[in-house]
Amino acid sequence: VTDFNSRIARRGARYDPDTDTWTAMLSTANSPSARLTHTVIWTGNQMVLWGGCDAGYPLASGGRYDPVTDSWIQTSMTDAPLGRCYHTAVWTGDRMLVWGGARFLQGSTGVLGTGGRYDPLSDTWEPMSEAGAPDARARHTAIWSGNSMIVWGGSATPSFYTPLMLNSGGRYDPATDTWEPTSLIDAPAGRVDHTAVWGDMQMVVWGGDGSSFAPLGNGGRYDPLADLWRPVSMNGAPAPRLDHTAVWTGDQMVVWGGRISLRSVLGTGGRYDPVADTWSETSLTD
Repeated sequence: VTDFNSRIARRGARYDPDTDTWTAMLSTANSPSARLTHTVIWTGNQMVLWGGCDAGYPLASGGRYDPVTDSWIQTSMTDAPLGRCYHTAVWTGDRMLVWGGARFLQGSTGVLGTGGRYDPLSDTWEPMSEAGAPDARARHTAIWSGNSMIVWGGSATPSFYTPLMLNSGGRYDPATDTWEPTSLIDAPAGRVDHTAVWGDMQMVVWGGDGSSFAPLGNGGRYDPLADLWRPVSMNGAPAPRLDHTAVWTGDQMVVWGGRISLRSVLGTGGRYDPVADTWSETSLTD
């Protein structure tokens, strides 16, 4: 949790949607150190947090939080990937896959094309193959398709002011520890700070920043079985934006919020049906 009026804070809360109530995370024992731009996944019974930066210093540490017991266990750092920010993490059902990201350390900056596989049951890390992996990048997206992690987009430089946009990606199979590239044919324009969801057997990419705070209102649908891209309709789509959120409901992608500049934020959204390739507005009431 971040307190922008003071500092990064090591505190959080648990929300129960059935009762519409919040409960504070009281325990800080063994909790990870304060950080920004880390990743979090849900295993089914624990939240696993890893990586991020503190005052620009990349962290290779993390923690597992059990909401039932309100307790933390730190993740092992043995064989963990290099510390990083602006990376991605997905949950496969038994492993957390971490990949990519940026390092900011004592004047040395760069993006990473490496990753790791974390088993929370044994608290162990395994390296991820670099053979055939996509170009190093940060501020990309990653989804889990059911049998592979698909990473796409991002920037080949860590700079926020002169990003080098990428419209490439890769599919990683943890069972064989192998990579295959995603097609560039008909792929959307390169971008950062976009969203990607997995639904209807395809990855849907939308929005993002196309060129140093140039918000985008377009996207694409990627079919990993056929390795092909199709466009996302722009008819009725929400206003262009970056740093928004997107979720999959079971039959639609819902996007909401985001911004169009450093100071201009949005309180609108849209619902996208990838089967019909159509958009509907989200209500502004209440």
